[in-house]
Amino acid sequence: MESELSKLAMDDKTESKCPDFAADLVEYQSGFGNHFSSEAIAGALPKDQNNPLVCPYGLYAEQISGTSFTAPRKLNQRSWLYRIKPSVTHEPFKSRIPHHEKLVSEFNQSNSYANPTQIRWKPVDTPEAPTDFIDGIYTVCGAGSSFLRHGFAIHMYTANKSMDDCAFCNADGDFLIVPQKGRLWITTECGKLEVSPGEVVVIPQGFRFVVDLPDGPSRGYVAEVFGTHFQLPDLGPIGANGLAAPRDFLVPTAWFEQRSCSGYTIVQKFGGELFTAKQDFSPFNVVAWHGNYVPYKVSTLLINHPFLFNLRRPDGTKFHSLQYDLSKFCPYNTVLIDHGDPSINTVLTAPTDKPGVALLDFVIFPPRWLVAEHTFRPPYYHRNCMSEFMGLIHGGYEAKADGFLPGGASLHSCMTPHGPDTKSYEATIALGNEAGPQRITDTMAFMFESCLVPRICPWALESPFLDHDYYQCWIGLRSHFRREATDDRSSDFQNGKRN
Repeated sequence: MESELSKLAMDDKTESKCPDFAADLVEYQSGFGNHFSSEAIAGALPKDQNNPLVCPYGLYAEQISGTSFTAPRKLNQRSWLYRIKPSVTHEPFKSRIPHHEKLVSEFNQSNSYANPTQIRWKPVDTPEAPTDFIDGIYTVCGAGSSFLRHGFAIHMYTANKSMDDCAFCNADGDFLIVPQKGRLWITTECGKLEVSPGEVVVIPQGFRFVVDLPDGPSRGYVAEVFGTHFQLPDLGPIGANGLAAPRDFLVPTAWFEQRSCSGYTIVQKFGGELFTAKQDFSPFNVVAWHGNYVPYKVSTLLINHPFLFNLRRPDGTKFHSLQYDLSKFCPYNTVLIDHGDPSINTVLTAPTDKPGVALLDFVIFPPRWLVAEHTFRPPYYHRNCMSEFMGLIHGGYEAKADGFLPGGASLHSCMTPHGPDTKSYEATIALGNEAGPQRITDTMAFMFESCLVPRICPWALESPFLDHDYYQCWIGLRSHFRREATDDRSSDFQNGKRN
């Protein structure tokens, strides 16, 4: 205890190197929506109240609110942070120079386009110039407005360097980050998170965080929601168990550093623009915290991927915290006939005020068994009032035999037809009705689905990675229609009678 007290009493100019994630295995708390508490030093949390006159160890009490004060108790989200210096201790914000030209949080005709065409993108290459997470993230599409607190944005990122002496803060909404290539070591004000391909992490609105890249180049997907937060979907007649289990969601434990950082930069995304403010200390100085508003990750997407099982430290020893089960997500499927709707695989949902209608759902397509009889088993042909953005983390996707690659993406907007490509359809029909049970393996696709109609950013439509031939995957679908005991010379029938 004495040494810990001495650490807190050190002069602010004393340097303290951040421990290596791989050297100090990250510890977590588990649960979804719980009220958590954590302290890096025993006794740092105040007893009996949130905001005493003098906090233990001379810490400052600071609340971060994710909902309005008067939100219903079951929806209210907030946490109390006990920190060495409060976050308000910084210089005024200034517009970041150079400007980030590819971030949008208010979608309208001046900055994005309506386009009903089926769109697909190939995987984006790693940038040649040094690029961190902030400079590597770019908006693909979205709808609504962060200013009006209603809407969403879908981004992608590609980066090749860690963030140096700066932290990112999103004042517009919650980030749901889906890495596809390369692990992310994320330091937040509540502690540290290691996120691998096959996992997702949610950084709630307002939290400061840093992204380090232990494996070098990284890329992935980001969904952002304005004015609401992600929650677990209701299970309805499924019952009390299934889909993503609350205990599989992991929350960081308190970790702090006390170091002087002359010129440390806070980069704040506000209204889709980036602003910077300077301060002379690390923002990761929270010694203890408690509450239910906190970053978290979930391992529901873990797959049997050689990358996940063979990661090693620089000294060659295995990194044991990456020894994952095949899958923690409990999928459901039909066991007799027909194909279930994809909503049955919803991991997280950001609701609207209208029951059953999501601002944004996060849905996965994991390894699973297909056993339906006399049924076209791949996803059916569809026109949807919802809009669907899909990505692929690993392997292939059952409805696209060619062209949909890991790291790529597709967008099928409101009422835009979509479905299996020609090869997938013909291969399924060729199996006939006697196809036995089939286990889909070596795959992890996902979907962001929204009730809002997305507008697409110009750089996404002009991207060199846009697949201009995507529509060709359906052109080869031929007619299988056969009219038995009828005159083939005329196809003009209505209600079984020739007109």
